[in-house]
Amino acid sequence: MHTKKRKHNPLVSRLSCFTVSLYSYTHLHTPVVLTVHSLLAVLSVGSSYITLQCPQVQVHHYHVGLWIGHHLCPQLPAPAFGAQELKECAGRVFVDAQPEFCLPERELLDLSTIDVILISNYHCMMALPYITEHTGFTGTVYATEPTLQIGRLLMEELVNFMERVPKAQSATSWKNKEIRRMLPGPLKDAVDVWMWKRCYSMQEVNSALSKVQLVGYSQKVELFGAVQVSPLSSGYSLGSSNWIIQSHHEKVSYVSGSSLLTTHPQPMDQSSLKNSDVLILTGLTQMPTANPDGMLGEFCSNLAMTIRAGGNVLVPCYSSGVIYDLLECLYQFIESANLGTTPFYFISPIANSSLEFSQIFAEWLCHNKQTKVYLPEPPFPHAELIQTNKLKHYPSIHGDFSSEFRQPCVVFTGHPSLRFGDVVHFMELWGKSSLNTIIFTEPDFSYLDALAPYQPLAMKCVYCPIDTRLNFHQVSKLLKEVQPLHVVCPEQYTQPPLTQSHRSDLMLELQPPPMPYRRCSVLNLPFRRRYERIYILPELANSLVPSEIKPGVSVATVSALLHSKDNKHTLQSVPKPPPMPPSKKRKRVIEEPPVALAPKPMLSGAVALEAFLATLQKHGITEVKVEETADGHILHLQAEDTLIQLEEDGTHIVCDSEPLRTTLRDLVLRFLQKL
Repeated sequence: MHTKKRKHNPLVSRLSCFTVSLYSYTHLHTPVVLTVHSLLAVLSVGSSYITLQCPQVQVHHYHVGLWIGHHLCPQLPAPAFGAQELKECAGRVFVDAQPEFCLPERELLDLSTIDVILISNYHCMMALPYITEHTGFTGTVYATEPTLQIGRLLMEELVNFMERVPKAQSATSWKNKEIRRMLPGPLKDAVDVWMWKRCYSMQEVNSALSKVQLVGYSQKVELFGAVQVSPLSSGYSLGSSNWIIQSHHEKVSYVSGSSLLTTHPQPMDQSSLKNSDVLILTGLTQMPTANPDGMLGEFCSNLAMTIRAGGNVLVPCYSSGVIYDLLECLYQFIESANLGTTPFYFISPIANSSLEFSQIFAEWLCHNKQTKVYLPEPPFPHAELIQTNKLKHYPSIHGDFSSEFRQPCVVFTGHPSLRFGDVVHFMELWGKSSLNTIIFTEPDFSYLDALAPYQPLAMKCVYCPIDTRLNFHQVSKLLKEVQPLHVVCPEQYTQPPLTQSHRSDLMLELQPPPMPYRRCSVLNLPFRRRYERIYILPELANSLVPSEIKPGVSVATVSALLHSKDNKHTLQSVPKPPPMPPSKKRKRVIEEPPVALAPKPMLSGAVALEAFLATLQKHGITEVKVEETADGHILHLQAEDTLIQLEEDGTHIVCDSEPLRTTLRDLVLRFLQKL
């Protein structure tokens, strides 16, 4: 079968009002700013973006997702809109315009003041060019190498998809406040619609990624001497990270997009999360009731049934991530299901690069796949599928694909939203036949909304969302093991879903209860920075004379200069005054340099009451009235009309006679140690 260049259908080839949201996919639409007293401002993002602020540094982390607009209000007269902006399909109305993207939250904080951005995984950096190129941001972005390289590919793919969309005028009439308030659902509730922008360019992508500094797992990066940040494997995707943000005495863990399942990435590093003062939790699974293994089995069985019936299978998916596991699953399934002659096509502008990158990042893979590299064997079996021509990849549906395409087949292509990319062509090509099947595996989109512009649709639809991120049972077990003092999480995690209010297992139940946050909320984290670490130079340390105040504990006094720079504090020896230069002229008065006075000795110890009373009696003071107080004791020397206050951190003598006061002072000093 040959293909010809299709005629673009404005209902399906243009964007039906979708946006890129920074607030997550399904149950989290919430950026939050957290203030840590005297700590530092660190932003970490997985499924939301979160800011930890302090007077010295700010660090951010962003996440980006897609969502699709629903039908408009049918009661509203069509002339009230722009006739060119609305298209009707199967009883639903869509905004027909060039794709626009929602920018990161900018009203809550000035992004130009951010010092550092931490990236958790490559799905979390799709909005990066909007931040680095249009907000005055001059800081540094930290990410692992796979996150950077695969993130670059996904941005390149998105730009390529946008360039294929027919160039049309931007739709603005529907954004009018008076019109939008009469619209239902997502269109009426859309956030900051006048701030939405078109997709960035490759020039902006390259400029944004030039600001990224690569880090490895467990590598400690010092930020202005105030804190250290360190990425840990989160087990979710190649190079995905959780982040540790710590000073010498405080520790904050940011957990987002993590997985405990055995898939292709390195397993999650759990032990490093222990002893956290605060653990910020986000990016849990969007499908808590769908078991990934069960979804894989259903995926394979539906695929096999369709192929045996002579139909084609369309899998709208991202070009990196779950597709590696799908191909590995099919590699094991093909022969047993007698599908050895069925062609598999992977179509994407970055298909070749994505498959190659997955093979070369061996150190970021799980142990089993790392060992294959030293055999040597390719870590992923899709390399063998390509060598045997069972899997073929193409940059687009044009060119070689047109001449080599044969049916029935399985096609992996994007975009999962079904609003742009080569998937639109296959929806038009296969959508009218009930022999064909579309299988949704990405959990980021409502498949009903994705299919809405294509109705009526004859092809079968199967929903097998594969989300390997932590579910509520797994995260509860994880938190019991790492035992953070405090947990911060989205408010949605602290209550069951609205549609399943009886499911108490679909929420977090912790003791003490977690601190919930909602969109644009500001939280004060429940700890303060109480201590600072001070270093002492070796020559100054050699001059100290420690005194043992109790077994195993020695102290010493020190006179030094405190030198502070970049939040690092060092004790240095007091410099000696320079010698006076010899003078030829005789002076009447010779000015001597000031002599540094030795510090007064410090006192340590406690005055035992009974022993002190016995000592007073030996010195002829017998009439002593003792009164117990909250801080110690008050001794009233009645004959001498004198008061002695014995407290834990001091002793006070109130006396009119100076000789008596001196005598009592000396008696008290017998019980104390001079340092």
